[in-house]
Amino acid sequence: MATKQRLEGLPEDADLRRADSLAREIFSDIANKWALLIVEALGERTLRFSELRKEVEGVSQKMLTQNLRRLERDGLVDRTVYPTVPPRVEYTLTEPGRALRGTVDAMCGWTQRHLAHIEEARRRFDA
Repeated sequence: MATKQRLEGLPEDADLRRADSLAREIFSDIANKWALLIVEALGERTLRFSELRKEVEGVSQKMLTQNLRRLERDGLVDRTVYPTVPPRVEYTLTEPGRALRGTVDAMCGWTQRHLAHIEEARRRFDA
């Protein structure tokens, strides 16, 4: 990835292997179905955990929690806890999270544009 080319704006002594490693780590965090669905569900909104769980159909509480923690760690989701009883917790996308949503939307658009081709290729392959 980054080690294959010189990245614009980086100092000459930038650790490109570290950049590659970090990119793979981040891709692992976001390139799973739950993370992508969470990013899409949040969109431009702020949602509570229970609202988010309803939006992301089929996700378990455990998987939602794990993915939200990863997205928060990577700076893609902000988590706000309000001092109420019971505690109210809300999630919203950060600016980088909203930028990622643009990429997710583009991937969804690509899928829709090429769905017939993919389905036909799968039928041929499976035959």
